[in-house]
Amino acid sequence: MKLETASELLRPGQASESPRSWLFASGLIFSALFWLLAWYGNTVHSMVAIWERSETFAHGFAIVPISAWLIWRRRHAVAALDLRPGFLALPLLALAGFGWLLGQLAGAGVVQQYALVIMIPLLVWAILGNEVVRALFFPLSFLLLAVPFGEFLLPAMIEHTADFTVFALKLSGIPVYREGAFLTIPSGNWSVVEACSGLRYIIASLTAGLLYAYITYRSLARRVLFVVASVVVPIVANWLRAYMIVMIGHLSGMKYAIGIDHLIYGWLFFGFVMMLLFWIGSRWREDIVTHQLVPDPVGLVKRDQPSMMAIMVATLAAAAMVAIWPIAAARLDGAGPDPQLAIDLQPAGGWEPVTDRLTDWTPRFVLPQAQLKQIYAKDARRVGLYIGYYRNQREGSQLISSQNMLVVSDNKEWGNIGETQRIIVVANERIPLIEARLRSRSAQLLVWRWYWVDGQYVVNPYWAKLLQAKSKLLGQGDDGAVVIVYTEVDANREVAAGQLQDFVNSTLPAIAQSLSHAR
Repeated sequence: MKLETASELLRPGQASESPRSWLFASGLIFSALFWLLAWYGNTVHSMVAIWERSETFAHGFAIVPISAWLIWRRRHAVAALDLRPGFLALPLLALAGFGWLLGQLAGAGVVQQYALVIMIPLLVWAILGNEVVRALFFPLSFLLLAVPFGEFLLPAMIEHTADFTVFALKLSGIPVYREGAFLTIPSGNWSVVEACSGLRYIIASLTAGLLYAYITYRSLARRVLFVVASVVVPIVANWLRAYMIVMIGHLSGMKYAIGIDHLIYGWLFFGFVMMLLFWIGSRWREDIVTHQLVPDPVGLVKRDQPSMMAIMVATLAAAAMVAIWPIAAARLDGAGPDPQLAIDLQPAGGWEPVTDRLTDWTPRFVLPQAQLKQIYAKDARRVGLYIGYYRNQREGSQLISSQNMLVVSDNKEWGNIGETQRIIVVANERIPLIEARLRSRSAQLLVWRWYWVDGQYVVNPYWAKLLQAKSKLLGQGDDGAVVIVYTEVDANREVAAGQLQDFVNSTLPAIAQSLSHAR
């Protein structure tokens, strides 16, 4: 059977869009994209910086070239489509820009990055029209994978990996004692850390799975099933990997799977699982060469020549819509003076500041504008207080950030063995907080923490970000603080909790007054 070309599909009186029209429109869309990236250069830089420093999100460097390649594969079919500016995209472009503004005011980098990437297909839609953006929907949507997203899944993934490992070890007849993500078996100690969570496997598998499903299948059902398998399979594979690593270490007397070979075994196993997944998926492949080589005949029907003036108007309107949000952010983002955090807690309820050292642990909160670290004593009891105060927040110095935590994952002395949310009552006011238990080889700590944002006590980081954005929109600044109190735990956790409750009852009014004064 003869394979028809695009020119052979055209009848007399029919032709594809004028090359001059496409050349003109292509120049405008590339100029608009350059304009977009120039205005949002800081957001682009923040995304690339994460790709550079994080192995989990290093795949971001490959996303843009892959998207460009997918668009290039569709070039002949797209060139035959009708050019009509999509003015309906302009309100959506404004909405995406406003979302970027909220992310900027709240210091939510991931919101800014998603908003920026979403503006790219909206620009294509506004300038080139409905048919073009529909034909390039997947290649343009694929760019969303470049946004570093998913770290919020780490605690749950670590928890589930530890659950399965403990279950499998017990099923194998090996006694195991668990405290949070720390496991103890007769041959040694193990811990499930970020690298063991499986997040990297899921991101890599999802990226490859989406690309494979788009290229290999035509039916929506097969594409969806393969993408779902690309998420589920690496999760289960990571559980098995964690269990097998522990078993290798246990059976070898802790000679193997405890160093760099730990990671090598893990990636080799992941590679084998992914190869098996794609091999099985290839049995139902539907990729047809002619589908990619022959443009859709519907798109080859002669239409009226596109209005160059309409395309130009759409481009100028989109360019204006892109530019207004960074300008608005600059006006709302005026930096105020550095805060003067002078917290002079008068002795209350018997609590007195002391110079003794309670522990060698300290929370990690990066570059606060002001901070307080103090130990207080009452009789034989001691409580530590930490306050980190943030103003004029920016990347690298934010109250709510993945860089801020009680214990970093690679801390060899201290580990976080569990967190829970609770509410305490102080002077008839309900205070939400996160309670954490930290442990080292020689001590355990009970830690309470909460945020102070826009004059409110909150623990939900997303709600804190929204309050921060609201405060800046109203011209009230972005001041916020984290308050942490902690004490040693002996045998009874409730005794330690009672000490913290007594300390907070006595000192919270003075803390609140000092924070409000600093604001």
